Amino acid sequence: MTLDEIVAKLRASRGVAHKSDIAPMLAALDAGGADCTDSTDSALMAAGDDCAAIPDGDGYLLFAAEGMVSDLIDAMPWFAGYCSVLVNVSDVCAMGGRPIAVVDVIWSDGIEPAAPVLEGMAAASRQLGVPIVGGHSNAHSDHTQLAVAIVGRAKRLLSSFAARPGEKLLMAVDLRGAFVEPYPYWNAATEAPAHRLRGDLALLAELAESGLCAAAKDISMAGIAGTAMMLAECSSVGVRIDLDRLPKPADVPLARWLEIFPSYGYLLSVRDEHVDAVIARFEARGIACDVIGEIHAEPTIDLQLDGQMRCAWRLDAQPFIVPADRRATRAFEPTPLAQSTH
Repeated sequence: MTLDEIVAKLRASRGVAHKSDIAPMLAALDAGGADCTDSTDSALMAAGDDCAAIPDGDGYLLFAAEGMVSDLIDAMPWFAGYCSVLVNVSDVCAMGGRPIAVVDVIWSDGIEPAAPVLEGMAAASRQLGVPIVGGHSNAHSDHTQLAVAIVGRAKRLLSSFAARPGEKLLMAVDLRGAFVEPYPYWNAATEAPAHRLRGDLALLAELAESGLCAAAKDISMAGIAGTAMMLAECSSVGVRIDLDRLPKPADVPLARWLEIFPSYGYLLSVRDEHVDAVIARFEARGIACDVIGEIHAEPTIDLQLDGQMRCAWRLDAQPFIVPADRRATRAFEPTPLAQSTH
């Protein structure tokens, strides 16, 4: 595909459309918020980080949730159950945290359709060492639906709000996997040894705690460029991505790789002096990592390929996940009430 075709495909992709839905959802949640006289009266929900990060003692309590798309549940119920735990764990790790436990909410038309979903969740729980400690079930629904929430803790955060102009954009991805056809899911987890996978995930917290990195996001349904867009919007920066430098399997077309939703994949914004050390830590665990671009001050998402460059998105002209009349805010900003009870 040409660079222009790649840009057009990105703008029309399902993953970008899903993330673009966040802004109107937030606007609806905050309806009437302008009439609130006290910040504790507002239902305003912030957006951007992979978890809410709630100050708690000498660190942060992390809190997140994920819902699974119905077509995956219908086609691959065990894998959907497995992923529901894994994606939540990845969100915690992307914030520099360590997961504690998950809860689930599942609806189904009887017990039988729910069984493989729950078996997949249990397999991920055992492999990742993250217990399922409760939830809610309803076996009298007309079809199967699933959502999972997680809590974790971080001593020092990785955040979507900490990327700064002049830093390098790194991509780390586990290439020891394969596509779950016909989906964009790159599975390097279900067959991985538990001890190795747990160590790979813990690496993000180690990077945060060592001070080698302050900004990161896990590569989500929005794909590589879409995830970079979210990182840039939250940090009020822009990003240039050199598509020739993406770590990827040699036999996978670039256009498809750009849309991956990997079981282990992260974008990190890293200062020059720490780049080599960060790459070395990933490579020591057999994880591909390379500089794929840079952070700049102009609010654009620029893609470069074979010496050509195109602006794929202007965040000042078309907000992505943040309503046009709002700034991007941290996933938890303590209100006076929260501060008084902390």
